[in-house]
Amino acid sequence: MSVLNSTASQRSVSTYPESTDATGSFDGADVLLRAWGRGMRPDADLTVSEWADAHRMLGSRASAEPGRYRTGRTPYMREIMDALSPGVAVQRIVFMKAAQVGATEAGNNWIGYAIHQAPGPMLAVQPTVELAKRNSRQRIDPLIEESPELRDRVKLARSRDAGNTMLSKEFAGGILIMTGANSAVGLRSTPARYIFLDEVDAYPASADEEGDPVSLAEARSLTFSHRRKIFLVSTPTVRGLSRIEREYDASDQRRFFVPCPHCGQMQWLKFERLRWEKGRPEATDYQCEGCDRAIAEHHKTAMLEAGEWRATAAAADPGTVGYHLSALYSPIGWLSWERIVRAWDAAQGSDEAIRAFKNTILGETWVESGEAPDWQRLQGLKEEWKPGTVPAGGLFLTAGADVQKDRIEVDIWAWGRGLQSWLIDHVVIEGGPGDPACWQKLSDLLGRTWAHASGQQLTIARLAIDTGYETSAVYAWARQVGFGQVAPVKGLEGFNRASPVTGPTFVDATIGGKRLRRGARLWSVATSTFKAETYRFLRQDRPTPEEIVVGAPFPAGTVHLPTWADSEWLKQLTAEQLVTVKNKRGFAKLEWQKMRERNEALDCRVYARAAAWILGADRWSDARWQELERQLAVDVFGPAGDAAAKPTPRSSARRRMVRSSYMG
Repeated sequence: MSVLNSTASQRSVSTYPESTDATGSFDGADVLLRAWGRGMRPDADLTVSEWADAHRMLGSRASAEPGRYRTGRTPYMREIMDALSPGVAVQRIVFMKAAQVGATEAGNNWIGYAIHQAPGPMLAVQPTVELAKRNSRQRIDPLIEESPELRDRVKLARSRDAGNTMLSKEFAGGILIMTGANSAVGLRSTPARYIFLDEVDAYPASADEEGDPVSLAEARSLTFSHRRKIFLVSTPTVRGLSRIEREYDASDQRRFFVPCPHCGQMQWLKFERLRWEKGRPEATDYQCEGCDRAIAEHHKTAMLEAGEWRATAAAADPGTVGYHLSALYSPIGWLSWERIVRAWDAAQGSDEAIRAFKNTILGETWVESGEAPDWQRLQGLKEEWKPGTVPAGGLFLTAGADVQKDRIEVDIWAWGRGLQSWLIDHVVIEGGPGDPACWQKLSDLLGRTWAHASGQQLTIARLAIDTGYETSAVYAWARQVGFGQVAPVKGLEGFNRASPVTGPTFVDATIGGKRLRRGARLWSVATSTFKAETYRFLRQDRPTPEEIVVGAPFPAGTVHLPTWADSEWLKQLTAEQLVTVKNKRGFAKLEWQKMRERNEALDCRVYARAAAWILGADRWSDARWQELERQLAVDVFGPAGDAAAKPTPRSSARRRMVRSSYMG
């Protein structure tokens, strides 16, 4: 034997512990072998819902119900989650849903499952990069930290280790990339087997002008062929513009059918079948489609447990399944039928509130109706009241000003309960923005008063003026008279906005040739929303003259037009139409188009309506409206405070005592 071999043999022998016997066993060998065996044993073949029940922990940081995740709490999520499992053949899962039904947690369960059970590259997309960062902090970090199986697999965040950052999480066999739909770079950063597209209806139309974010993201998965999984989730927005509705309509359109506890008939829950007595939402129940018996909400838990998803259409793509769910299915302890009914009652009279109800509670799209009423029909709706006066139902005034090259046109509107409105005055100030006298006359208008039916005098509470033409001149005038009574506004296109009015934001202004940083306050107005609302209000059915005489109220939102409004003004009010057009990339959008050249009356109406919103009229309580009525020293008969209502006079001394900031 060579010296080298002899030395190696001695070194090899010397490495054995002294306690090793001839058979090779040693102290603790059985423990080591069992641990090795557990490590070699493959993970159990679980579905996503089974994995969540076995491994997902919810902490108080990110959940209202901390503890072990239980799919049984939301049985309707079981099939949706399991469709995301690799063993199920479908590739695209579409979920159009109400808010707060457990969809985001289901998506997070899928992320956890992929990290633990089926590793691969995953892309999770939020509407913006900022939202992606927030989701990472508030959802993904707790998901990993509170579930031991994930905590052991995801690299710890280190300052010099790019493997685990706010927007990327590396794990054995894969990586989770989080980004925003507004970032084209993030959407095309890496191939992805799994793609989680959350709240797709809030995505921008194009990511950095490079195309539809959903299409860009899905292109990342094409190389994975049949092994890819794409989960599209969102509450819907506007009919014709909603991405999630378009995807759901192309799917097999599954609904969650639950049995009636009385007759057993399977049915999917519809808001129209909720029944309650007016003023008693706490007694709400559901009327069965089969036996017409009332179903109390305490039956819901058993109904959900026995429920099943059923397809109601044939999918255009057999690899896509679609699910729809409203908040009527929310489990006991979340959103009750009583609260749903209260939300519906509270939304009456407000387009924005009803739209939010349909989107977030019913999980349905809002239908924008932009069909302008016939101006000749409006001729027959005119009402008689003394010119220049405010009818009893009008409780405060706003104005909308439209700046033109040679004039400024102003309409003054009175507003009352239920957002009923009355056209009080139409003023044309000749001269245009280049004429100082024109601006002086507009300033004088702010101090003018209009007589209320009670005998009191009202001034303009807020005037909203368009900044689209001669912006600097508008800012200069607004600074001169003060932003307390004047609101410069900028119109924005589109319906997909969280609020019809946002602001104010401070903007730079050029005054007298000098640039002032943050020199003006600007409000942004979603003009499309208020145009659609105005046309809807104008198309409402109204009580007949005979019904008005006996005290029938006008519906909320009624637009009262005076006899002095001429045909030209009515034509301007109805000058636009909402149409569906396609942009250069082929995506549909709703757009207002002029049917005639002049539309000043419609613009002024929109600005005056925005001024009422800025004052807070959409959010006032009944007590606030009562206070305005008290300050006007009148009692308005009828719940709507309509023009036909008669004011009850009070003493003149009382009238002098009650003064509001909304009055002159």
